Amino acid sequence: MKFEGQFDDEEIILVFRRHIIAMRKGFYMLLIPFVIASLPSLIWPGDLKWLAVAFGGLGFGGLLFFYHWIGWYFTVFIITNQRLRQVSQTGIFGKSVIDVDISKIQNISYNVPGLSAEMFGFGTIIAQTYVGDLILDKIHHPSEVYNSLQLAIKQSPRTHEEIT
Repeated sequence: MKFEGQFDDEEIILVFRRHIIAMRKGFYMLLIPFVIASLPSLIWPGDLKWLAVAFGGLGFGGLLFFYHWIGWYFTVFIITNQRLRQVSQTGIFGKSVIDVDISKIQNISYNVPGLSAEMFGFGTIIAQTYVGDLILDKIHHPSEVYNSLQLAIKQSPRTHEEIT
């Protein structure tokens, strides 16, 4: 597998996404228009035009869900032997990319914030660098990602000047 902007001597260690729970707004956007549009068909069950309105609400909700799905699906995180890359999809056409050199990461940590995060298996990873923190939130299996990132940092070649 290769990604856009990959160096010739760069090896991919792990590619991951946010947890599906990050799309909960998209699920709400799917259900709310459908439920609202279905209310008239529950009040007047014999009239088929209200059933068409309900399906119209489902279609509109599907479009709103698709917009959120695009943002979730095309937002990826890539750990290589040289860097940590965050590619964030913003809207349908917007994209932002953040690269952090592995040797510039000073410290990493992760937390699982609460019962629902523990039950569904997501958490937040914080990579501290010289210029600030890179926060990766709602990451699926944060302990596995943390271990892969720790291994990449441990194996990265660092000069004596960078460590001190």
